Amino acid sequence: MTDFSKADFTSEEIVSYLKQTTQLKGIYQKLLSQKVIQHGARIRDITVTPSDVEAEAERLRREYHLEKATDTFVWLADHLMGVDDWEAGIYSNLLEKKLKESLFASDVEKYFSQKRLQFDQVLLYQLQVKESHIATEIRYQILEKEITFYAAARVYDINLDRQLRCGYEGKLCRWQLEPHVAAAIFGSPPDSVIGPIETDSGYSLFMVKAFIAAQLTQEIRQEIIQELFDEWLAQEINHLVYSDLDSNLLDPAFT
Repeated sequence: MTDFSKADFTSEEIVSYLKQTTQLKGIYQKLLSQKVIQHGARIRDITVTPSDVEAEAERLRREYHLEKATDTFVWLADHLMGVDDWEAGIYSNLLEKKLKESLFASDVEKYFSQKRLQFDQVLLYQLQVKESHIATEIRYQILEKEITFYAAARVYDINLDRQLRCGYEGKLCRWQLEPHVAAAIFGSPPDSVIGPIETDSGYSLFMVKAFIAAQLTQEIRQEIIQELFDEWLAQEINHLVYSDLDSNLLDPAFT
């Protein structure tokens, strides 16, 4: 394990590197997000207690298999952090989580009801190649039962990870698919070969194993809260940056 803490970099070198690699803007956005979240939590009297932080730290230790105190210190050192840094990060994450729930937990059911169709799901397989005529030929072979969809994906799919899964794409919501792809998929019966359809990286054949009617699961609930929160956060950041009324937020004294 390399000990990066022994590397000696100045603040100017770090900032210069972030600029050269176009990462500085992203850091600014994260810092602005943190200020907005802190302010949003403060005006709503949302707090994170030391016991909250300790409980989350214990959960993370179990998740990362840090069974002994020495394991934790080694892990922290490897990530160039001290205990205070780790606890500050946990505090920020918990504060964001509590703010999300406070802002949007009550809006989830209404949002889900309004956009229910977008949360219909499909168990989907995909096979993608570079050329349309190749996709057409593979489709013909599958329909003529010269090869199964799974075997064809294992041989021809240009996505190596999906190739190893014999074309399995996963359980996807309608909104996760491009509109023209979603229309074709949700308009076809299970086990039919769909396509070729032109996509960003080539030409794809699809096969549906099952459709799953939208249900407000805990996973989808969190997705909705995150989407609403991201929209709110983007608006607040724009307001923070462009409005003179919020210029005090940029003052270090604000925090």
